[in-house]
Amino acid sequence: MPKEVRDKLCDEIWSLCEGVIGDLVLKHDASRVVQTLVKYCSKERRDAICLALKSNYYNLATSAYGKYLLIKLLHYGSKESRELILSELHGKLRKLMRHREGAYVVEDMYVLYATAKQKQQMIKEFWGSEYAFFRNADNEKTIVDVCNESTEKRKLIASNLQGTIKASVEKGSTGFQILHAAMGEYIQIFEGQEVRDFIEMLQDQVAELVHTPEGCDVACTIIAKATAKERKAILRGLKEHALTLVKNEYGQLVLQVIFMTVDDTVLVNKTFSHEFKEDINLIIANKFSRRPFIYLLNGLDKSYFSPLVLKDIHKYMEASKETSKKDQDVRRKEILKNYIPLFYDAINNDPYTILAENMGAQFALELLLNNDFPELVEEPRKKLLSSIIDAIKGDLEKEDHLLSNRFTPRLLKTLIQGGKWNNKEKKVVKVEGLEEFIGVPFAKQVAEELFDDGEDKDALKVWISNNQGAFVIVSLLDSLGKDSNFGKKVKKSGKFIKKQEESNKGAHLLTKVLSL
Repeated sequence: MPKEVRDKLCDEIWSLCEGVIGDLVLKHDASRVVQTLVKYCSKERRDAICLALKSNYYNLATSAYGKYLLIKLLHYGSKESRELILSELHGKLRKLMRHREGAYVVEDMYVLYATAKQKQQMIKEFWGSEYAFFRNADNEKTIVDVCNESTEKRKLIASNLQGTIKASVEKGSTGFQILHAAMGEYIQIFEGQEVRDFIEMLQDQVAELVHTPEGCDVACTIIAKATAKERKAILRGLKEHALTLVKNEYGQLVLQVIFMTVDDTVLVNKTFSHEFKEDINLIIANKFSRRPFIYLLNGLDKSYFSPLVLKDIHKYMEASKETSKKDQDVRRKEILKNYIPLFYDAINNDPYTILAENMGAQFALELLLNNDFPELVEEPRKKLLSSIIDAIKGDLEKEDHLLSNRFTPRLLKTLIQGGKWNNKEKKVVKVEGLEEFIGVPFAKQVAEELFDDGEDKDALKVWISNNQGAFVIVSLLDSLGKDSNFGKKVKKSGKFIKKQEESNKGAHLLTKVLSL
């Protein structure tokens, strides 16, 4: 519709509904007309509609049709209009959270439109009547600070939060982020029987929590504090959501906490193994879903877990001390033993696809460097090392060659050197027990299969002229030695190496290594 026609119609509708807009917005057909007006009219007219509806926002929020207009006003309205709506509904949020229609309005207000300060005020309202009435009561204090002031105050706040949470869960609002935030407040102060009651209320619905940061924190906390019987019920509820859980930005941490706290590792494997088996190749190459399995392979490596995540994990481990008795490393290995054959099968079945993903190449490296079950993976490891060499053969000039990825050259260099580079100590830290697979044996295999004169006489020059390829050759020289047969072969290309452009940093390093 042309803008001038739409503006003319907006003017006509406004002239008809001005003064009676409060009656129109609660009717299913008229409400849609006003919603369209809000969408297309000017800022000044939206502000006028907001003022005309003042003192009607609670009725709108609890109306089957009016709630949609209220959402439209929040979406298209000005900062001042949103503040007006939030101010009028302040003190009524606990009541709205128990209402079928109102709960959706409160959720949208919290997730999409409230500022950080407004969110804090909204959550404090769930603490009790004092905080609903006095908007700035204990403004700078956390729930822990307030509850530490008196036992009576803690009991009252805990009771109010528990009541709101229970009513909302019974109404089917467990998936709401604002409810997760309220739960996040409650888990900071609950104690004794309150913990058991809270876990019992949510043990079948943990899957509804894991998609938000607040819900993830709640889920991890109750898993950490749960008894063996409660954990069994939680895992049963998560089984059918296993793939959604592991692929979620926050859900993957919940799975890791399960790996780190549940002593019944047979139950853990039985719950998740079958669900992951078909998609394990996608899981290990995904930014989020690979993290719990990186933990199984390499523990809490700071290369993969940020200080903030590690802080949270240690908090959950501390919370689990009363109910988790098994040694952490024993638990990790018992779960890993179940998955490690699946990891090798997934990569060996399609090495190129996995290694073409930076995350997949990283995971393959951690898998190869893990030596928890040497007898179990001896043959799969040999096969994978050969598969990696086969996967990097071919024309380096092609865009899809694995060497063009960020992590594949790093994977090669680490395997050739026999361990990871320690930047602090300025040396390669060799992996004990893998000397017959990586390091010199792998370097020899690479040199023979890629640079054998009988196969491709120009292969060495092609790799030297490729920046990343030249770095791989440097690592081969470090491992095999400059005086090895391979080293002598590289020296013969000295003139070619010196002719490389300055942008080829790998070739420039080669000249230093060979003292050319």
